[in-house]
Amino acid sequence: MVTCQRERKQEQNREIAMELLRAKLWQREQEEREKKMETFKGPKMASWGLQIRSYVLHPYKLVKDLRTEHEETNPDSVLDGALDEFIEEYLKMEA
Repeated sequence: MVTCQRERKQEQNREIAMELLRAKLWQREQEEREKKMETFKGPKMASWGLQIRSYVLHPYKLVKDLRTEHEETNPDSVLDGALDEFIEEYLKMEA
């Protein structure tokens, strides 16, 4: 519901109220579109500033997944592509 009493004439107030109503409806429609897009996109992907794993190669060797707190002490195998344990831990966390 929108009301407006800015002007002295009822017709002008009605026009202003209709503009306000259109703006509110447009805003609501935009919010609904954004919600739909979020459901299609799913969780946000990693981007700048969002770190998933921490690799320490010196003075000790450790790879730590910051989402699941899973740690692996053989970073060479992880760097060679052995990510199965990290994937399993992530899937356990999501379930």
